[in-house]
Amino acid sequence: MSIGQLIDKFLNSLKTEKGYSQHTIRNYGIDLRDFQSFLEKRALQAGSQKGEQSLESLDFYLVREYLSDLYGRYSRSSIARRLSALRSFFSFLERKGTLKSNPAAEVSSPKIEKYIPAYLPVDEMFRLLERPDKRKPLGLRDRAILEVLYSSGIRVSELTGLNLCSIDYNQRVIRVLGKGNKERVVPVGREAIKALREYIDSTMPMRKKKQADLRDSPLFLNFRGERLSARGVEKIVEKYDRQGVMARQITPHSLRHTFATHLLDGGADLRSVQEILGHTSLSTTQKYTHVSLDRLMEVYDKAHPRSK
Repeated sequence: MSIGQLIDKFLNSLKTEKGYSQHTIRNYGIDLRDFQSFLEKRALQAGSQKGEQSLESLDFYLVREYLSDLYGRYSRSSIARRLSALRSFFSFLERKGTLKSNPAAEVSSPKIEKYIPAYLPVDEMFRLLERPDKRKPLGLRDRAILEVLYSSGIRVSELTGLNLCSIDYNQRVIRVLGKGNKERVVPVGREAIKALREYIDSTMPMRKKKQADLRDSPLFLNFRGERLSARGVEKIVEKYDRQGVMARQITPHSLRHTFATHLLDGGADLRSVQEILGHTSLSTTQKYTHVSLDRLMEVYDKAHPRSK
């Protein structure tokens, strides 16, 4: 079986066995196809007419050669991501008995610069929430989207996957399907619930015409009355970002960062924020504490007489 066919099997296993999202599977595919192209080019240079590399040649040194080829063309984080994709792929082949060992297991990952997420201060966030025109149906939808993203910190893929039945108005929670098809319950604020009610009420006549069972109706709709895509949400956020005078570029993920930062600044404990965000590892959530500490040090340096 060729490398390309093995990659196809691996990507299919991510969908059927792991329950990964299409977005994640696509990214794995891009990274592994790049490795496949490297192998084919290398094989052609070595004299192979078909440009195929044997499985027996997949070893520690070949993986290091591939990563060396990436340096200077990609960032360290991109190289680390490709190495992670290779480790997962080779681990899959090892479990299936195709490889005796994982040739990427002992390859060191490049050191990555510490990344501090972009976020909005409270006043800028509130100004962003006020930008949609509440007199128009699409304005009501956009406001509800911004409110839910900021109020719950859910991922954009989780937002677009919500249905009408995902909301519990009395408990003020929503049920979201996260990475790996893991379901979790996330609290939302009163303003977000209010915005959702107003938006849903405005779209109810259209929903009743299109679908008999409204419980499974998509929560957020595009102008054609179909489920809103992740790219559609990104365009909505970009639209209102352009209307402001912010120095930073805002994405749906920035609102997730903003949510986490404001919770931690308000005194929430790290474990609770981890649970709400759906992080499997506490270290993933800990990056938000850097933002809070930076703000704390800024205040300290300005206010404390012995900090000069």
